[in-house]
Amino acid sequence: MRKQIIFIALLTCSFIVLSAQTDATDKIKKEGLGNSKVMDIAFHLTDVSGPRLTNSPGFLRAANWAKDELIKMGLINATLEPWGDFGKGWELNKCYLAITSPYYFPVVAIPRAWTGSTPGKNAIQKEVVLIRAKDSAELYQNYSGKIEGKIIMIYSADTLKPSFTPDGTRFTDEELEKMANSKPDTSRRPANNFNPDQLTAMRQRQALQRQMGDFYKKEKPALVLSMSRAGNDGTLFVQGGGSYAKDGENNYGYVMVSSDDYLRIQRLIVSGQKVEMEAEVKTTFYDTDLKGYNVVAEIPGTDPVLKDEWVIVGGHLDSWQGATGATDNAAGCAVMMEAMRIIKAT
Repeated sequence: MRKQIIFIALLTCSFIVLSAQTDATDKIKKEGLGNSKVMDIAFHLTDVSGPRLTNSPGFLRAANWAKDELIKMGLINATLEPWGDFGKGWELNKCYLAITSPYYFPVVAIPRAWTGSTPGKNAIQKEVVLIRAKDSAELYQNYSGKIEGKIIMIYSADTLKPSFTPDGTRFTDEELEKMANSKPDTSRRPANNFNPDQLTAMRQRQALQRQMGDFYKKEKPALVLSMSRAGNDGTLFVQGGGSYAKDGENNYGYVMVSSDDYLRIQRLIVSGQKVEMEAEVKTTFYDTDLKGYNVVAEIPGTDPVLKDEWVIVGGHLDSWQGATGATDNAAGCAVMMEAMRIIKAT
């Protein structure tokens, strides 16, 4: 009889625990699916805050909003916590580029992060100089003392490849079966798609690119045009180009131009056309506070055994400057904040 009573008691306790877990799960589902705030959080981190380059005004807008929002959700000890020295903040204030001769057309471009401005208070109007050099020796020999105050670009051998296949496709049953039955080839390393001449040319371009920064600092062009890697349908990829170090030197404008526009300008120059550009790029550096910051907040534990242990949930709040960082990584931050909101709400 005692064993039966104990067994019944254990079953009763298990039922209570399972019932409590089911009830908690139901509350979480109801709050998350019926009262979701995740898109509103994402909206404030992206559209409202703008680009969130580390230590920039956009980052601080997003960080302060997130901190205040976490306080509203009921979390405690919400603050912007310095994690150490980062360097200078940076912000884009204006970017306008257009070809004015041989005819007018606007140029799609975004400044590279932590780079300077075009000289003067107004837009500059200058001929675009195309640099063609296979190595640093040729670069210094042919262009030293000739590009100060000018708009320059480096010759690119890249071409645009048309995209005839859709971005998303559904595999057939036969394709899926073939993938499922495939065996890895461990006999050799996969071959690259470059022949020896292409590899040599690529390595020369890479070596030259590594030396261009020092050349630009010495020669002081008014604006440097660089080409975005060839993205489909005019997509522009842009990241850094200057130094965020406290004593970093940033004395010229440096923009990433869409591959479509860059190669169009290059073709005109190569054909013998005189290409003139109007440009105005204005950026601001911030050096009064060189610290980097995390947004932190806490939900205190209540379990008598586990309350002093930690569960850490997070996402990186900063982004690059070319857009609003929706997938890198406002999406992760929004999901994290929504998870904390749901826990507090339930």
